[in-house]
Amino acid sequence: MNLSKKKILVTGAAGFIGFEVVRRLLSERVEVCGIDNLNDYYNPLLKGRRLKIIQEINQNHLWSFYKENLENSKKIDEIFKKHKPHIVINLAAQAGVRYSIENPMSYVETNLVGFLNILEGCRNYKVEHLIYASSSSVYGGNKITPFNESSSVDHPVSLYAATKKSNEILAHSYSHLFQIPMTGLRFFTVYGPMGRPDMAPMIFADAMLRRQPIDVFNYGEMSRDFTYIDDVIDAIYKCCLKTPYSNLNFHEKKPEPSTSFAPHRIFNVGSNNPIKLLDFIDLLESSLGVKAIKKMKPMQPGDVKETFADINRLKNWINFSPNTSFDSGIMKFALWYKEYFNSGYYQRP
Repeated sequence: MNLSKKKILVTGAAGFIGFEVVRRLLSERVEVCGIDNLNDYYNPLLKGRRLKIIQEINQNHLWSFYKENLENSKKIDEIFKKHKPHIVINLAAQAGVRYSIENPMSYVETNLVGFLNILEGCRNYKVEHLIYASSSSVYGGNKITPFNESSSVDHPVSLYAATKKSNEILAHSYSHLFQIPMTGLRFFTVYGPMGRPDMAPMIFADAMLRRQPIDVFNYGEMSRDFTYIDDVIDAIYKCCLKTPYSNLNFHEKKPEPSTSFAPHRIFNVGSNNPIKLLDFIDLLESSLGVKAIKKMKPMQPGDVKETFADINRLKNWINFSPNTSFDSGIMKFALWYKEYFNSGYYQRP
């Protein structure tokens, strides 16, 4: 498939993953339309910086942008009608596990109502392929690792996870009813330069450089399958090149959750290498050249002790293989963060 002949709509285009997806697509000379509401859940200056970088590389005038909420069905329909995208990459969402406990309505509005508007756009304007962001959080209370797409995801432990599970169900129903190929990607703790200020790497780096204590939850007895941003973008790009199809061997009496009689697939996107929280802190200390002041705390509501991705299905589907080691990824992140910390677009998380 030649993507340079396709129009691609990216939601959450000023977000961490969305920004990098747009950069990759523009580098491949793909026409891209971006949507983002530029909310203040975290530093709007960072989002503005990302958009400025996109504009600077938009040499071939392949980029257009709309500041809009996905919940605005009329505006979303107008954008679909005007641009008629062949592929939609839905990365917009109200993120954050802990924030969902305090602000549940924002998750319903963006992650459910907003996603439904995207599905309607795909339905009404004959989109060829929808790729949408799910999350490792859907695995909830699962104790068997590594997390496999065939595992049950019926026991979410946060509202955020519940909305992401709901996205998968909504997507499957639309894929079945209207034969729209759809790919759901369960991302595992994405990190790297230009990342989200509400995630551990930036929260810890900020506190450490300001010589402030960091909160170490569950007394350090946690681990995460950290996935470097470049590997995530590679997975999304390759998924753009392969359209899901109905599984003719689907066993309806023994259903496989990650595939379907509909043209719908679900994949883990991770590194298949969980890192212990205390080891992560040690490596960040070394990379930043400063010691952390650790403040041990109990587990927070909605958190999970461990994430660990089985990525065999994605490997078989698009030959996905993470190329960035955790040591290398944290070093790249730390080098960027020290520059960001002293820049004009820095804002304390």
